[in-house]
Amino acid sequence: MSENSAAASPGPPTFYEELAALERDGAAFVLVVLVEALGSTPQDPGAKMLVTSAGRHVGTVGGGRVEAKAIAFAREMLFVSGEAVRRPQLASWTLKSDVGMTCGGSVKLYFEPHPAIADRWPIAIFGAGHISQALLRVLLPLPCMITVCDARPEWLEQLPRARNLRVVPHENPAELIPSLPANTFVLCLTKGHTTDRPILQRALAERDFPFVGVIGSAAKAAVLRRELIAAGLSAERAAQFHCPVGLDFGSNHPHEIALSIASQLLAVRDSRLPRR
Repeated sequence: MSENSAAASPGPPTFYEELAALERDGAAFVLVVLVEALGSTPQDPGAKMLVTSAGRHVGTVGGGRVEAKAIAFAREMLFVSGEAVRRPQLASWTLKSDVGMTCGGSVKLYFEPHPAIADRWPIAIFGAGHISQALLRVLLPLPCMITVCDARPEWLEQLPRARNLRVVPHENPAELIPSLPANTFVLCLTKGHTTDRPILQRALAERDFPFVGVIGSAAKAAVLRRELIAAGLSAERAAQFHCPVGLDFGSNHPHEIALSIASQLLAVRDSRLPRR
C-alpha cells in the first residue's frame, strides 16, 4: 500500500456520523451532553455520548459512576411508556450525595431522547394536495411518523421521500381508519366535503383519536356536524373535530395554512405531555 493510499483510508466514524447512522436506521437513542461541570469532575463541559437500549453506543461524559448513572437515566427515558413524544430533560447531580463519589463537585447533564421511528408521534393525513405537500415539509423533520393516504397517484408521486413517511394509495381512504394507532393525530385534507366526510364519520364513530382536524370553513363544519348527527352520532360526538383546522393566523397561501396547522398540532401534542 502506498503512503498516499494509506493517508486516504477513512478513519472510524465521527460522533455525528454515528448519530446520523442511528437516525437513518430509525433506532431509539438518547443524546447526552455534559453542559456544566463544577469542582472536581471527570470531564469538561461539552462532552457527549449516545445511549441506546443496549447501553453506551459512542462517546463519553466522564466514565465511572457519573457515566453509569447517566446511562441508566437515558435508558429509562427510552423505556418510558405513554406519550410517543418525550421531552428533553436536564439533570443536576452533586457527585458526593447523588452519585456516591468521594470527590466534590457537581454536573449538569442534558438528555435528548430520539424515539424509534415506530414509536414516534403518529400523524395521518388524508389527501395529498397542495396543503399536504406544504405541511409535510414542516412536519417531516420532527420526531413523528406520518401516513399520507390518497386515491390520486399523480399527487402521491409528488410527495417527498423520507424514512418517517408512509404513502398509502387507496380508493377508499376511510378504510385505513381502523388500522391507525390509538394516539394518531388525524387530518382530513382531501379534495372536498364529500371525500372528507366518510373519513371523519369513521374516525369519530369507531375511534377516539386525540386530534381530528378538517380543512375548510365554519360553514363546512356546520354542514358536516348536521350530516354526522343524521348518520347516528350524538351531537356531542359530532362536535369533536377541528374545522377550520389550524390556528387563526396567516393568509390562504398553502405554506401559511401549513404553518397554522402544524402550530395547532404541536400545541395539542404538548398539552397532553406531563407537566414539568
